[in-house]
Amino acid sequence: MSIKTKLSMIMSCSVLVILVLNIALSYYTTEENLRQDSENKMVLTAKQIAISVEQNQYSADYVKRQIGNNLWLASIMAAEELDPDIKNITNEDLVRLSKKVGVSHISLLEQTDDDIVVNRSSDPREIGLSTKSMTYWYQAFKQLFEKHQVTIPEGQKLDHFWSDGFEYSTSSPTDIDIWGYYHDGKRNYIINPFYNNTEVDDYVKISSPDEILNKIREVNPSILEITGINPLTFASPDMSDDGRDTNFSKLNNRPIRFGTYQYGSVDEDHRAVVRAVRTGQNVSFVSETHDQKVLKSFIPIFTPNESSYVISIVMDYKQISSMVSEQLVSHASISLVLLEIVIFGSYLLAGYITRPIQSILGKVNDVADGHFDFRLKIKRKDELGQLANRINAMIRNLGHYTSRLKQMYEENRAVKEHLESIINQTADAIHITDLEGKVLRVNRAFEQLYGFRSREVEGRSLKIIPPEAEEEMKQQHAQLIEGMSITSNETIWMKKDGTRVEVSVSTAPVRDEAGEITALISVSRDITSRNRMEELLRRSEKLTTVGQLAAGVAHEIRNPLTTLRGFLQLQQESNKLNHRHLDLMLSELDRINLIVGEFLILAKPQAVHFQERDIRFILGDVISLLDSQAHLHGVEFVLHASSDSAMVHCEENQLKQVFINVLKNGMEAMPNGGSIHIKLKVNEQANRVRIEIKDEGIGIPEEMMAKLGEPFFTNKESGTGLGLMVSQRIIQSHKGMMDIKSAMNRGTTVIIELPASEVQTQLQEADPSAEEQQPDEEN
Repeated sequence: MSIKTKLSMIMSCSVLVILVLNIALSYYTTEENLRQDSENKMVLTAKQIAISVEQNQYSADYVKRQIGNNLWLASIMAAEELDPDIKNITNEDLVRLSKKVGVSHISLLEQTDDDIVVNRSSDPREIGLSTKSMTYWYQAFKQLFEKHQVTIPEGQKLDHFWSDGFEYSTSSPTDIDIWGYYHDGKRNYIINPFYNNTEVDDYVKISSPDEILNKIREVNPSILEITGINPLTFASPDMSDDGRDTNFSKLNNRPIRFGTYQYGSVDEDHRAVVRAVRTGQNVSFVSETHDQKVLKSFIPIFTPNESSYVISIVMDYKQISSMVSEQLVSHASISLVLLEIVIFGSYLLAGYITRPIQSILGKVNDVADGHFDFRLKIKRKDELGQLANRINAMIRNLGHYTSRLKQMYEENRAVKEHLESIINQTADAIHITDLEGKVLRVNRAFEQLYGFRSREVEGRSLKIIPPEAEEEMKQQHAQLIEGMSITSNETIWMKKDGTRVEVSVSTAPVRDEAGEITALISVSRDITSRNRMEELLRRSEKLTTVGQLAAGVAHEIRNPLTTLRGFLQLQQESNKLNHRHLDLMLSELDRINLIVGEFLILAKPQAVHFQERDIRFILGDVISLLDSQAHLHGVEFVLHASSDSAMVHCEENQLKQVFINVLKNGMEAMPNGGSIHIKLKVNEQANRVRIEIKDEGIGIPEEMMAKLGEPFFTNKESGTGLGLMVSQRIIQSHKGMMDIKSAMNRGTTVIIELPASEVQTQLQEADPSAEEQQPDEEN
């Protein structure tokens, strides 16, 4: 797809997104405005209904007063016709009298000790009714007394009074009747004339605004229902879904004061009614009723004389939806026309913009083919002109850099070939592996040493590690992954045919430009011949030493032998056995045996097996061995060492021999007893382990210090001078150092330093505070 097409599509899509957003915004804005307008109209309608209801109430009050006046006149006329004693009056008399005075029925109420009951009535349903048993009736009667400030003292009868009309019916609670109560104080009963439900139907119609509601709905067809809600009794437990309630059925207390309740949801509407009454503002929301989407609005109406009520108006949402749909279609049509114009214009504009780009693209293709001998000719001063100038500069630089890269490539190729030649011609075996142990490359020396061909091992794991060395190699591999290097590690590897070869291996990590370890390079050298040569040199050195010691040995042994010969000749001549001479002869023989034993240590080869050992444990074993002998001579060993490990690569028995020789010399230098202080410390910086053994003996004269370590040089009567020489040789074979410091009558200090092993180095790196925990050397 070309840039021209892409640019045209980008502009068209951008305009399309803007148009869609505009349509969506217009849709929701229009819907909200129409809804708000509908809510305002519903509020105005509710206020008109409230005014009409108030006017109807005035008319109803007037009619009610006229009905009450008629009932009063009927009561006076009935009082003139009736006997003062209720016993002389029959129900038939009351039927005739009610027709005569123009009322529905007349009842006569008689007061008892604790109640007021109907004793005579033209309506048989009224006879026997008690004011106490009929809750509503009794409450109305009580209100009557309170209104006229009439009290009924116990044991007394009512005084003269007249009441207004009531909207209660005791015998038929669902009916709406109007009656009154008359008593002139001349008779023992109360006259109760009343109009029943059928005769006061006009009064109900006058007091109800249903006619007005019907006219409003005719004018506004979108209004589905108008309901007057009594917030005090609405949503009571006994109210049905259509708003009727058997407990609250009168005009002044029923849940639905006027209108119908067919589009309601009781719980949802009750919350809206409570919120409207509490806040004093209309509450509107969209709801689903009878599978029809409607807009409900609840408007609170507060009156000064009566209890407040809420007018609910339900409007069909189709009117709002249709108007919004019409506007949506109009906006979509206009947007499609605009989009077509934008697509056509954007295509033309994109062609104008991309015309220089196509020229640039053709030249860039030439550059990609390696042609750097031309220049772009675009005489524009905008960004495309700047781009052309920069491309021209880039072409010049590319031509220059390309020639340099070719030259550098030839140089690098020559260097690479030279390095590969060096690697392949070197005598040391080199192989490179990845971090998983797979071989990446080997040189010719590796093939010659181990017998593998490069194609046999590249991309595979090497099988040159003996089983007993696999654990050690895993530890070394972990160290290499952490960035450490391992140099001159003498070990035994296997060849392709299974034979073993002694090699010295140096391994180091290979890092990339970011410093991350990507591979491991190992350089191994066959040291079999070197080890044999060193063994021959060691034997030659020992033979040289033996040759040097021969004269001394002959001299040392000649004296005891001369003594033995003299004693034997003496006993031969006397032909007698002298036991005192025998003891001296045995002593001289023991001296000869000691000299020969120490001489054999130097002369014969010994098997040496170096292992990782902790100096603390070696010193502990030696101290335990010599502790009993030390106590016999009054000598005490005092060890100063921390709890941290001090690992060295050593032959354990040889080091024990060195410590035994040094400690015995210290014990023999203290004939009167004393303490031998042994200090052990690890020097992290020098990576060495230091052992310091200090006695409290008589010391060594200064003129004898230079001769220490020479064969058969000793200041002890029974010594041979070979023990110290052997100890020095052992320390040297461990690549360590042995130093002796002494002062007369102040004691002698022997300092031994050995290189710490790699295990000790790892422990120190893991615990940098180890050195701080070491005891001070001078303490």
